[in-house]
Amino acid sequence: MEISHCLFLQKMKNWALMISLLKNYSTASPKREEKVKVPLALFGGSGNYASALYLAAVKGNNLDKVESELLDLVEASKKSRIFSQFTKDLSVPAKTRVEAINDICGQAKFSDLTKNFLVIVAENGRLKYIESIAKRFVDLTMAHKGEVKAVVTTVIPLPPQEEKELKETLQEIIGEGKQVKLEQKIDPSILGGLVVEFEQKVFDMSIKTRAKQMERFLREPINIGAL
Repeated sequence: MEISHCLFLQKMKNWALMISLLKNYSTASPKREEKVKVPLALFGGSGNYASALYLAAVKGNNLDKVESELLDLVEASKKSRIFSQFTKDLSVPAKTRVEAINDICGQAKFSDLTKNFLVIVAENGRLKYIESIAKRFVDLTMAHKGEVKAVVTTVIPLPPQEEKELKETLQEIIGEGKQVKLEQKIDPSILGGLVVEFEQKVFDMSIKTRAKQMERFLREPINIGAL
């Protein structure tokens, strides 16, 4: 019961910090505050953090800048092994994490909103989830802009003309009102063909999958009487 109580208090503290973040960086009119809602319902810790940051960024009319800064930090983490280890090391005292984040944000000239959000993440020991938070945040910004992310996996990069034709085909499927944002992914293990993923749909036209389907077909017993 004591552990559950501590967890409950910690969650309440986290949400209090998030609410404070929203209040401090909202630029809505004092006469009539426009109600902002998240365009997607996200769940889990990363989803909660991303949603809180999204609301604050929209109210502060700072969405594109915050997204860019968040992605810059994730990219820096991927390029620096030391920084990546730092974000994942929970033995680092909270004070040290916060000082480091303040220093990094200062050097990178991040906005106050991004800096204060990252300080909250650092204080709560959630820096190791920053990439996941950033991904959820991008999901929200894309939904806000009416964009649909489509991931196409191939063995080699698609030639520009084929990429253009695929994007046009997907745009026809998705329809008006949304814009396709195509992302290419290379995976030699699919052997050939392509796999397209968008809006929780998967179109697997890879040689690897076709070969597996053929193998299953050949292994099935043949009913001579039906011939």
